Amino acid sequence: MQTPPPSTVGVFPLADVHRGLTGTAWTVFEGTQPEAMQVEILGILRGARGPGRDLILGRLVGKKPEYTGVVAGMSGSPVYIDGKLLGALSYRIGQFSKEPIAGITPIEQMLEVRNLTPLPIRAENSSALAENPTGNAPMQAMETPLLMSGFSAEAIQLWRKRMAGTGLEQIAAGGPLGSGGAAAEKLAPILPGSAVSLQLVRGDMEIAATCTVTYVDPHRLLACGHPIFQSGEISVPMTRAEVVATLPSPLNAFKIINTGATIGAFTEDRDAAISGLLGAHARMIPLAMTVSTGTTTVAHHVEILNLPTMTPSALLVSVYQMLLQTNLSTAQTTYHVTGSIHLAGLPPVPVDAWGAPATTMAPQLAAAIGVGSVFDELYASPLRNAARNAIQSIDLHVDALAGNRTTTLDSVRLLSSGIVHAGDTVTLEATIHRWQQPAQTMQLSARIPANLPPGTLRLLVSNGATLDRTLDATAPGKDLGGFAATVARLRVRHPADRLYLSLLLPEAEASLDGQVLDSIPLSLANALEPMHQSSAAGLQGESLDIATSKPVDGVLAGYQTIPVHVEAGGGLH
Repeated sequence: MQTPPPSTVGVFPLADVHRGLTGTAWTVFEGTQPEAMQVEILGILRGARGPGRDLILGRLVGKKPEYTGVVAGMSGSPVYIDGKLLGALSYRIGQFSKEPIAGITPIEQMLEVRNLTPLPIRAENSSALAENPTGNAPMQAMETPLLMSGFSAEAIQLWRKRMAGTGLEQIAAGGPLGSGGAAAEKLAPILPGSAVSLQLVRGDMEIAATCTVTYVDPHRLLACGHPIFQSGEISVPMTRAEVVATLPSPLNAFKIINTGATIGAFTEDRDAAISGLLGAHARMIPLAMTVSTGTTTVAHHVEILNLPTMTPSALLVSVYQMLLQTNLSTAQTTYHVTGSIHLAGLPPVPVDAWGAPATTMAPQLAAAIGVGSVFDELYASPLRNAARNAIQSIDLHVDALAGNRTTTLDSVRLLSSGIVHAGDTVTLEATIHRWQQPAQTMQLSARIPANLPPGTLRLLVSNGATLDRTLDATAPGKDLGGFAATVARLRVRHPADRLYLSLLLPEAEASLDGQVLDSIPLSLANALEPMHQSSAAGLQGESLDIATSKPVDGVLAGYQTIPVHVEAGGGLH
């Protein structure tokens, strides 16, 4: 079978391109061997990809492309004219097109990516994936077919919602070939026109995006002809890919893919191409999670790409799938997730999340979102670069508990007098009830500080989330304080299955570099005030003192404040 020319044949200059030229493009329709199809050059679209970023327009000719049309996964297919490399098929015109007309990214612009000196990863606030550079224009980047192996329909739907409007919401069939693949698959050379995949998640489940190789030399390859994430420098596993079949469709034609052996790592994701190093190793984030349901415990292991704009979505969908993947779970199951996010050079961040049945979302999704919210805080801009370098692994354990463990704080009343003195002990009675269970009461007591001046004192009876929000009021903004301060704040979060009694004391409280300073003197408060607006300092007029807490049977919701009046004079004993 004829094989495509090597990348070293030379470059066909963009300046020499004109209507009427004919060339040959190479792509895989089935298996791993690229096949040829004729290309008729229609002209050049000046500035179609941005200022100075031209696009060559071509018509694909041949029995297969005329039947399948322009196919998702074909992006990167090399085009040759007179034996010289012109560029890569990369863009298509709208949908329902009656002719297979495609845009070709010039190889001269793709080679700029090969020659890049590695640049620092940007801490941008842009969306996770590259937007269509032509907006609503008819030319748009070919979609990248996305393999999601081991994921249920619910998890795939969650991914689609998070990826809506990007090139990675499109799901194609397929799966991993596994480590026991044929020797020929492992040893076959990677050619221009071969299919390759980027692994976003690998292990017990897999998420992988596939496109086509345009250029390859002994060390590096270029593929796609357009960005995948538009993230600049990346580190994502690069694997071989087998095309099981090419599915024709006027709306959504795509390649059905199996991923194969790892051959290196993709290191650049730029406007004109993605670039990978053969033999390189990508740095992934290991995620291990055990799920216990009754006497049964199931272990799951995956690795997730380490890319701040994509990792939170990949983590959320992976955790969600692991929670769905048990035959003993029901709509009335409550999930309690505990564990740690391990960091380099810093203590681990604990995870304590609940998912209880509710009318708004499934309990598995609620628990996954709880895990994701802790992780997202570590990745919040502008801390994402520090988080990317620090996160080593994630270990989680899930207890699937029968029944709805939602518990509500109904009411709070004082058992002792509402008029107190410094040094007295106040006692309250809280009424709580679990879903469809009888109400129960519990008593909470707190001692009034002996040096408290006369005035009104507020008692806060609350769940852990309300307590954390109150404590956060003294913390600096998320953009201040640095990564270590964020880690320190996340390490003192309060569990959701306890009822807390706290005193809101009329004394100034501050936080500095993640450490809380309560009951500070007026002179120190005055000194910290100028820092409050510009540094890692937080300041407020009340101090919060946690007096006591008691466990409740499930995740608690609700809070209430009770005022008491502190009179001058000695305490009543």
